[in-house]
Amino acid sequence: MPTVAIVGRPNVGKSALFNRLAGRKIAIVHDQPGVTRDRISAPSKATAVPCTLIDTGGIGATLDDGFGEQVTIEADIAMQTADLILFIVDAHDGLTSIDQSLAQKLRKAKPEVLLVLNKVDDPKHEAAFDEFARLGFRKHVLVSAEHGRNFGALTDAIDEII
Repeated sequence: MPTVAIVGRPNVGKSALFNRLAGRKIAIVHDQPGVTRDRISAPSKATAVPCTLIDTGGIGATLDDGFGEQVTIEADIAMQTADLILFIVDAHDGLTSIDQSLAQKLRKAKPEVLLVLNKVDDPKHEAAFDEFARLGFRKHVLVSAEHGRNFGALTDAIDEII
């Protein structure tokens, strides 16, 4: 069964997207960075093509408890074993240096990368994509994991790639 890794920096909505794709609340969603530390997997209930989803902790987290390095190691494992990587970025925060560093790493990755611009709760936020376009990923989708906006476009893109 194909594997889809969900990666990005802290608090971009990875776990919210994971839960929506899994069809139930599995991963903890919280405003505080660093809540997800280990990989969490579940079958997708939202895609037509069966696949296993892997939620990862926020890459680039500066956790006071020393878990930041372990979170990155776990995310690296997920990316290396995935058939597709969903690279989640935050439309509200804009492009950050962590996003740019992660994009550079992902451009060298074996699996295909789908750029997912999250927190596009309103059509007026769609203009934020212009800033992220320079990351150089061919395929992208704009969504709101929290509200389900453009969720069908996301699942269609996943099905098409895997």
